[in-house]
Amino acid sequence: MLLLTENQTRDALPFPELINALREMFRDGCVMPTRHHHDMEIPGEADGTMLLMPAWVPGGFAGVKVVNVIPGNSARNMPAVAAQYLLSDASTGEMLALVDGGELTARRTAAASALAAGYLARPEARHLLVLGTGRLAANLIAAHMAVRPIDTITIWGRSADKAEALVDALKGTIPVRMAVAGQLEDALPKADIISSATMSSVPLIKGDFVSPGTHVDLVGAFKPSMRESDDTLIGRAEIYVDTRDGCLSEGGDIVQPMRSGVITGEDIRADLYDLCRGDHAGRSSEDAVTLFKSVGAALEDLAGAILAYQSIRRLPDA
Repeated sequence: MLLLTENQTRDALPFPELINALREMFRDGCVMPTRHHHDMEIPGEADGTMLLMPAWVPGGFAGVKVVNVIPGNSARNMPAVAAQYLLSDASTGEMLALVDGGELTARRTAAASALAAGYLARPEARHLLVLGTGRLAANLIAAHMAVRPIDTITIWGRSADKAEALVDALKGTIPVRMAVAGQLEDALPKADIISSATMSSVPLIKGDFVSPGTHVDLVGAFKPSMRESDDTLIGRAEIYVDTRDGCLSEGGDIVQPMRSGVITGEDIRADLYDLCRGDHAGRSSEDAVTLFKSVGAALEDLAGAILAYQSIRRLPDA
């Protein structure tokens, strides 16, 4: 059985190839049972979450990801997400590979956002605003740069020091203008794409400050109690999701406005299945504000794990 380290997993999942692998998996489909979702009490801090995410292609590959999400790890300078992915042969049951789940999760999450942006962001979108300074931020930047001609990046974080550190770490590695946002309200109107990866429980992106034609990518707020957008934005945007079942039950940016009557399930125009299969064209006009909400899907992990496994197997010394 292959054991893929964090670095091996990263190298095996370049974003152009990973985005295409997700597109093919959403187009062709797989078996994806409802994931197990469990709160874990942690004395003295916010609850953690354990996720078990299985999926398989009959006669092809099968896999399951075990994920622990611990919000309190930010205070310990540790990643919030710890995960491993076990890939198997779906015909024989043979265990094929153990893939670093943290890197797989970060890259497939960013790739799903970029896949959606390929349908929803304006083709000329150049200014990317990223909310959050965690592991996903750099991945979201690289993924969006794979599908749009990004030449300006602004980063906002609750900690200005962390935002500055991220900008410093990325400068010189990507050929774009980079800066730290001061007031979020000043940065929002200037962005062509707003990508948010936080664990906020209160809305950060206010619809009154978002310019016409903007694409909003909501990656964080994976629980019903969390939220990154306000009712104004939800009410004016064209809404798209990665999977309807997941977002209707887990994503606070969808669940909360549905509970309050701001939107209904019919206001979700399409999911990634619809977009990748050509059943929906995506953005309706140049001035439309599009909003993509993702909570992650086992299908995405399976697509990424298969790509990583096959990429490593092609190496001469594998």
